[in-house]
Amino acid sequence: MHVVAVIPARGGSVGLPGKNIRPMNGTPLVARTIRAALDSKTVSAVYVSSDGEDILSVARQAGAQAIKRPADISGSTASSESALLHALDAIAATDGRDPDILVFLQCTSPFTTGDDIDKVVETVMQEGTDCAFSAVEDHGFIWKIEPDGTAAGITHDHRLPRQRRQDMAKRYRENGAVYVMRVAPFREKGNRFCGVTKLVAIDAQTIEIDSNEDWLIAEAFAKVLEAPAKKEVPKGPFRALVTDFDGVHTDDRVIVHQDGTEAVTCSRADGMGIERLRKAGLKLLILTKETNSVVQARAAKLKMEIHGSVEGKLEKLDSWRQANGLDWRDIVYIGNDINDIDCMKVAGLAAAPADARPEVRDLAHLVVDRPGGYGAVRALSDYLLDNRMI
Repeated sequence: MHVVAVIPARGGSVGLPGKNIRPMNGTPLVARTIRAALDSKTVSAVYVSSDGEDILSVARQAGAQAIKRPADISGSTASSESALLHALDAIAATDGRDPDILVFLQCTSPFTTGDDIDKVVETVMQEGTDCAFSAVEDHGFIWKIEPDGTAAGITHDHRLPRQRRQDMAKRYRENGAVYVMRVAPFREKGNRFCGVTKLVAIDAQTIEIDSNEDWLIAEAFAKVLEAPAKKEVPKGPFRALVTDFDGVHTDDRVIVHQDGTEAVTCSRADGMGIERLRKAGLKLLILTKETNSVVQARAAKLKMEIHGSVEGKLEKLDSWRQANGLDWRDIVYIGNDINDIDCMKVAGLAAAPADARPEVRDLAHLVVDRPGGYGAVRALSDYLLDNRMI
């Protein structure tokens, strides 16, 4: 059966503006959900529906296909179902037919996994239901206020002795993460609960992000749950810092003006970090595949040597290393993508920004706590200086 995932992600957010592309533990919120969908064994294609070009750009980089949502279904009062139906029309226009099953995922549930998605999808596929959703067990005592102002139990009879948790009938609460529907009944009803419905209990974190307080709690969980295994960091001393450009000095995005010129976003804090390293005597190099003038301008501002238009980074780095009388163990290399891996493997210390590709983070001796373009280079420079590694 053809199963697709759609992630609606509006550009506007009343509770927490910009949340869908805000990095959580180094990864934009929408990219976390895309990653879960790509990890699923049952989902064959992942789409993000948004009115925001910045969100769609991040979605493409994370491996999803982009669907531009029209303004009339992008406001705060528009339903998720309207975005899903529009996405189905766009998919059908491209594929020539509807998918069999639609997986609706929400960015506001940042701890969804591929296994969670598969459990819900398989419930629909194997049990012949029209739809299913993820839920978590809930032992809370829910109350309401009666018209006369008195309190009354909803999930319990408050007039009876309080039940122990183990004696209570199991209750479940939607966790807002995964909804799966057969497309035909969903199109007919226009509702995610479009017929015979099954609940799928998920053992997962249940934080839904609607406010800054929710964000802070979720990010604290993420930093603990997703902390990489501790690696022994080489102590040096080191004599050179070599950096990639895009994704290290920048957030890996580019602004293209109407005349074709490009602009990027960098961190002033990185500039101070580079200056401190230069004063400490380190040789400094930017090694990049890029050729445009914005890279040259930033390198000149930082007073860093630059080798651009580089296809084989390792070969170029080896030539530079020998010309400067350096051993591999003398070099600190920070990169964020797969074309940095060969250099990282031979460097004395391999570092990565918090939002680097997973395979790059896994390889790195050190993953700094800042994303590219948001102070990753400064965090690395502070680490080297504070630990007397120069």
